[in-house]
Amino acid sequence: MTFATTILTLYPEMFPGPLGASIAGRALREGRWALEAMQIRDFATDKHRSVDDTPAGGGAGMVMRADVIAAALDSVAGARPVLAMTPRGTPLTQARVRALAAGPGVTILCGRFEGIDERLFEARQIEQVSVGDYILSGGEMAALTLLDACIRLLPGVMGAASSGDDESFETGLLEYPQYTRPVEWEGRTIPEVLRSGDHARIAAWRKQQAEVDTRSRRPDLWERHEDARVQSPSGARRQNRNE
Repeated sequence: MTFATTILTLYPEMFPGPLGASIAGRALREGRWALEAMQIRDFATDKHRSVDDTPAGGGAGMVMRADVIAAALDSVAGARPVLAMTPRGTPLTQARVRALAAGPGVTILCGRFEGIDERLFEARQIEQVSVGDYILSGGEMAALTLLDACIRLLPGVMGAASSGDDESFETGLLEYPQYTRPVEWEGRTIPEVLRSGDHARIAAWRKQQAEVDTRSRRPDLWERHEDARVQSPSGARRQNRNE
């Protein structure tokens, strides 16, 4: 099954962009995923091909019109989930990426200007997604990020099926530090344990380093990881043995 993607955007020339290179580009050429970039302006009905208007209640900037975007969305066939890239959305997680990659594909709406008329989200089933707590010029770069995260998980895209298993966020932790040759560089050497050939020691060291780095760099992830570890199979927190 081909992972099919439709992008609704004011800048279709931005696609596939970087997704046309490296492993995503090879997968695109091999037919492992498909891309269609649709120009939202094609669904405007006035002679100026207007897609936006001034915000109700006043304020700076312009707002994308619900009627034009709805016409574009309604033209897309299939039962794929529809995502809108917006800073007001739910933060994207690796778990959500995996779920999307396991499906038939996605339709992605790229917002611009001051945002999209809220009535669109009331009238259509659209999942609002954010890729981080910062503002971009539009949803296109966010869409590229989401697609890259999904495409690399498609069957046959990465060289080894297990390549992504130990990466950051897959286990709820940041990935452990990586090293390669030369053994010594600018007076710094690869940790002895990684040169020992003792796979059990190496696995234990990597797990410890992942925990240390997560605890120091991403306390929010560490807190969620610790909370998950103390949950019983029924979902209730285990009691401390001393309680």
